[in-house]
Amino acid sequence: MSPAPAPLIILASTSRYRRELLDRLGLPFECVPPGIDESRQPTDTVQDLPRRLAKHKAEAVAERFPQALVIGSDQVAVRGDTLLGKPGTEANCRRQLLESSGREVVFLTAVHVINGPQCQADAHVDVTRVRFRQLEADEIDRYVTRERPLDCAGGFKAEALGIALFEAIESSDPTALTGLPLIWLCAALRRAGHAVP
Repeated sequence: MSPAPAPLIILASTSRYRRELLDRLGLPFECVPPGIDESRQPTDTVQDLPRRLAKHKAEAVAERFPQALVIGSDQVAVRGDTLLGKPGTEANCRRQLLESSGREVVFLTAVHVINGPQCQADAHVDVTRVRFRQLEADEIDRYVTRERPLDCAGGFKAEALGIALFEAIESSDPTALTGLPLIWLCAALRRAGHAVP
């Protein structure tokens, strides 16, 4: 008797960064917008927020595709007690980077996987610490003008020119900083029956 086929993979996301990361694995998958409210609730701690949103994204899509393996993910960036969002504008990006100069920003990247056929769920949070070097205003201006990382929490792209802004990055999984911890996810996919690699 041959084993059951691995379930269809669905990424519950509209993020092009997460789509590009998952595409690295060479497995067929679909992207489905989760369509949830991603607002922070009064009861959310910084640690709870990415977990809750990753879970709700996965659950929202799994309800529509109960026979799929659904991946939800979310990320927050924290500097001290300040939650950093996506800057949205160049002015906000410059301000965010100037305030991060010489400081540490912690990224919490949560992933929640629902394996519909096996009625199982699994979750993980990766912690990445980014230490910024002292940044001059003209360096920030050049960086923001060149890379325009306006849709990235923290206001940079570590996988591109943003790497020049740091003293160090500490993480057990470098892909987590971009938005999806692939080392952990590969293990979850193997447990679900997918051949990775």
